[in-house]
Amino acid sequence: MSMSGGRGGKRRLVVIGGDAAGMSAASQARRLRGPDELEIVAFERGHFTSYSACGIPYWVGGDVAERDRLIARTPEEHRARGIDVRLRTEVTEIDVAGQRVRARDVDSGAESWTSYDRLVIATGARPVRPDLPGVDAPGVHGVQTLDDGQALLDSLAHARGRRAVVVGAGYIGVEMAEALIHRGFEVTVVNRGAEPMATLDPDMGRLVRRAMEGLGITMVSGTEVTKLPTGPDGRVRAVGTDDAEYPADVVVLGIGVRPETSLAEAAGLPLGSHGGLVTDEAMRVAGHEDIWAGGDCVEVLNLVSGQRQYVPLGTHANKHGQVIGANVGGGYATFPGVVGTAVSKVCDLEIARTGLREKDALRAGLRFETVTIESTSRAGYYPGATPMTVKMLTEHRTGRLLGVQIVGREGAAKRVDIAAVALTARMTADQMTALDLGYAPPFSPVWDPILVAARRATSQQGPR
Repeated sequence: MSMSGGRGGKRRLVVIGGDAAGMSAASQARRLRGPDELEIVAFERGHFTSYSACGIPYWVGGDVAERDRLIARTPEEHRARGIDVRLRTEVTEIDVAGQRVRARDVDSGAESWTSYDRLVIATGARPVRPDLPGVDAPGVHGVQTLDDGQALLDSLAHARGRRAVVVGAGYIGVEMAEALIHRGFEVTVVNRGAEPMATLDPDMGRLVRRAMEGLGITMVSGTEVTKLPTGPDGRVRAVGTDDAEYPADVVVLGIGVRPETSLAEAAGLPLGSHGGLVTDEAMRVAGHEDIWAGGDCVEVLNLVSGQRQYVPLGTHANKHGQVIGANVGGGYATFPGVVGTAVSKVCDLEIARTGLREKDALRAGLRFETVTIESTSRAGYYPGATPMTVKMLTEHRTGRLLGVQIVGREGAAKRVDIAAVALTARMTADQMTALDLGYAPPFSPVWDPILVAARRATSQQGPR
């Protein structure tokens, strides 16, 4: 793509959002094009750039000692590389026809327009905040940005008691529950679903619930929060349901996130069924030659189901940024899609999934078989061997791998990467049984748990 034309010889790239996708795009474009060819302006409404939001629960829990360890590259480091980072500056409008954005200084309120030749939208996600009485009271926290993490730590330090309630039991809810246990709080998790971790099938989520209860976390399942009662000082004092109240000195919302696409929607840009921006494989916004989008504000193609979905993960955001930066900078790159891999942990319990759950396969119109096996992380006779549960979904008749879920102790979670590669290659369970995986007693049984599940799935299919 030529960088010439437009407003004289130099082009301007404007980036909205200064975290993983936005700054990866800016950095990659800068590697390909110098300041004399490409001016880069990045707007960030917060105080930080290029940080790991995924690390916030570990910072809150004390595993990561200080906030700055979560920052990969500071604004000063970006500026030294010729990227004009403007912190505490929120873009309030995108004028697509005029190729310009309006930005407001958060502190002074001053507004100004900035023109662009190329635009990158990396506005991320916003935590779901249910419309409940008391949801905006002091002591109620979402956890999406470093500013949110700092506010929660301040709240924990000044809490009157040691009771915490987490609303929701997805990745963030589960990780925050553990972090609060580490901080010495009594923790109750109130979850709408029957089991935690709705990214797993309920039979696998049950294993996570038992581990959380083993940590001393009180699990309240199948329950809808209806209110957040406050005390005389206006601060939250409890989490309320239709038939109970759970006392709370601090409340953490772990209900999940939605794409932050209000700017894009107001500008008339195309959104998908999940509310995320729709892009092509080059991460260009559909129907717009000079606008790209990436990170938690876009939808992605699931390579297993063939359907678009919303998967807000830092791994994808960084890849999106690399692809966008290459294309904006005159190169060429694509992001073909995902298979839906994610890992997490509760204390020493590791949780992993990739591909489709049962309900995903049903939604995609696929007929499938499931197998669940029990194995161990190492050879059974080797010290430290721990139990591991593997669930595998395969397509009926063809035996094509559709999904894998793993719950176990040390060595369980990253085994899912074997399945992620097999899904990407569209392998069958039978083909997987021939994989030449590494073996020694300290690392796995002679038949790795993934291969045990594949063998069981193959025998279950029967002759074709």
